[in-house]
Amino acid sequence: MLLPGPFLCFSPEVDVAAGIVVGVLGIDAVRHATSRRYLGLALIPLVLGIHQLVEAVAWWGLQGRVDPATGESAVMLYLALAFVVVPLLVPVSVIGIEPEVRRRRWMLPSVIAGCVAASVLALALAEGPVQAAIGGRYIAYSVDLEHGGLIVVLYVVATCVPLLMSSHRRLVTFGAVNVVVVAGLSWLQGTGLISLWCAWAAVGSIVIAAFVRSAANRQPDGDHHRRLPHRPVTV
Repeated sequence: MLLPGPFLCFSPEVDVAAGIVVGVLGIDAVRHATSRRYLGLALIPLVLGIHQLVEAVAWWGLQGRVDPATGESAVMLYLALAFVVVPLLVPVSVIGIEPEVRRRRWMLPSVIAGCVAASVLALALAEGPVQAAIGGRYIAYSVDLEHGGLIVVLYVVATCVPLLMSSHRRLVTFGAVNVVVVAGLSWLQGTGLISLWCAWAAVGSIVIAAFVRSAANRQPDGDHHRRLPHRPVTV
């Protein structure tokens, strides 16, 4: 079954450029994650940046520009990040910054969906076969998977629904736009014309990095280090 690779791009050169930009945004987000609660969210752009750089190596392997073993390893690492890390990291990171207990409970099914999807996909990757081929302006990845439609649904639930359920308005807005864009990009990729997932990954990384930065500028909460009150020194 062919699953939608979440961050496919249309050339290795663009993958490298986008990977560097997104990776820098990820490093900036991690630096500004002054609370451990925001670290998971800050890691998303960094993971996406690494993800795109890995796909550039996969491109070069399919083009014969690097040795086959390196290219095959890049394909497996790319899919492992997409199919195992992302469906776990996204819901866990969103639920981790949610201040409302009720909403966190509502998000738990998304975490469970991510765990199930990641487990099934990890097993499929381990058992194989895994195939990758350049199809037009993107790489088509194929994984032998039973009940693929259900796994895709669980994957979407894990990566899209938590954002829509957040009490943070900017995350909800981004989540709503994300659903529309993901549907559009999936259709575009299905036409075989081009894949622009890397561009959307960059946009999403900008949104996440800006959100983490703004969180760092707010009044520190219980998870931040509290400053000690200043006391004048008398001699």
